[in-house]
Amino acid sequence: MNKSGYFPVSYKGVFLTCLVALILGGCASKAPQLPSATLIQPYTTSPSDYTYLIGPGDSVQIFVWRNPEVSNTVLVRPDGKITAPLVEELAASGKTPAQLARDIEKVLSEYIKEPIVTVMVGGFVGPYSEQIRIIGEATNPQAIPYRENMTLLDVMIAVGGITEFAAGNKATIVRIVGDQQKEYRVKLNKLIRDGDIAANADMLPGDILIIPESFF
Repeated sequence: MNKSGYFPVSYKGVFLTCLVALILGGCASKAPQLPSATLIQPYTTSPSDYTYLIGPGDSVQIFVWRNPEVSNTVLVRPDGKITAPLVEELAASGKTPAQLARDIEKVLSEYIKEPIVTVMVGGFVGPYSEQIRIIGEATNPQAIPYRENMTLLDVMIAVGGITEFAAGNKATIVRIVGDQQKEYRVKLNKLIRDGDIAANADMLPGDILIIPESFF
């Protein structure tokens, strides 16, 4: 166990490994295969440099100074783009609000002299690459938006803990670092049943928490 609360792990259950492979890259079989997904490196690699990025489903309020007729609130479409007055098919997903504001200014500058744009975000879904996914024997397996300085304990609270069938101390975090997939062992039973805060660990955007089932 290192100072961040992780245990490097080499154990790979067949079922859960295939499930993660389907999420990140594909699981081999004799059946025809879809093209493998590309490993996507999350933008945030340290809790200290986290900045929220816009994602599909977020609400974007566009305020154009002195131009209320082109100010509007729009939703980011499933394809990650927005459409607003005088702005068509503009990519928004994966950008900070400030970056999106500057892009909108470039588009509006064709129609408005020196536009000044402010973007405010609501909904806070974020792009998939920044979400934390919890699979296996969680009470409510789901994908949740990353929050600044989120820890393993915060994730457990969000999903309602683990089921009675969970092998909590055999849980693993799968993390993409560069172009490599790494796995870390975490001790959920110690954390949420024994109250051992030393078993807590930092989470990062894009992490996948796998909670296997106990067979004993």
